[in-house]
Amino acid sequence: MRHSDEELVYRCLEGDAEAFAPLVRRYQHAVYATASHYAGRYGGAEDIAQEAFWAAYRCLPQLKDPAHFGAWLKGITTRMAANWLRRNAPRLRNETPLPRRRAAFAQDILQAPHAARAEEEEYEAIHRMVDALPERYQLPVVLRYVQELSYEEISRFTGESYDEIRGVLNRAGKMLRDSLAEQQRGELNSDQSQEASEWHRASK
Repeated sequence: MRHSDEELVYRCLEGDAEAFAPLVRRYQHAVYATASHYAGRYGGAEDIAQEAFWAAYRCLPQLKDPAHFGAWLKGITTRMAANWLRRNAPRLRNETPLPRRRAAFAQDILQAPHAARAEEEEYEAIHRMVDALPERYQLPVVLRYVQELSYEEISRFTGESYDEIRGVLNRAGKMLRDSLAEQQRGELNSDQSQEASEWHRASK
């Protein structure tokens, strides 16, 4: 039997510490993705996720609406990420970021037929496009296409409705497709310009 967030929170508040474990399993991927998104690629996501769950467990009595545990946990995670960044800022200035996790962005969002053969730089370019989206769209895209969460899971974690999440992802997908098309046009123009220059030199 699958218990609701609200039921599990109330069981925790009544002294059943084991009831928190299902909440951790339910939100661990979303919390990790959020930590990784806000803290960057410096390997701090696991530490942030652990801090977020520990803080949530300690602060459960302060949760006013247990039915919205997911959105409350998201807020805690973003605060933990901000604190982690402040604590580690001096070290991070001289540290090389870790490689990004590869995801089926091109196929699932951009619907590019060559996605399966995309090189690492293409994945990096797609990630940069995601980073360039309005902040409102970035986390839902990461949750959907990196962690592969369902619309319902994203809705529960962000506190937004299913229709809001669907709308955000549709708009984000269009922005990403437009960005990819613009980048490809720029690359094509650059290649054509280079070919024309080479032909001009060869014809002299």
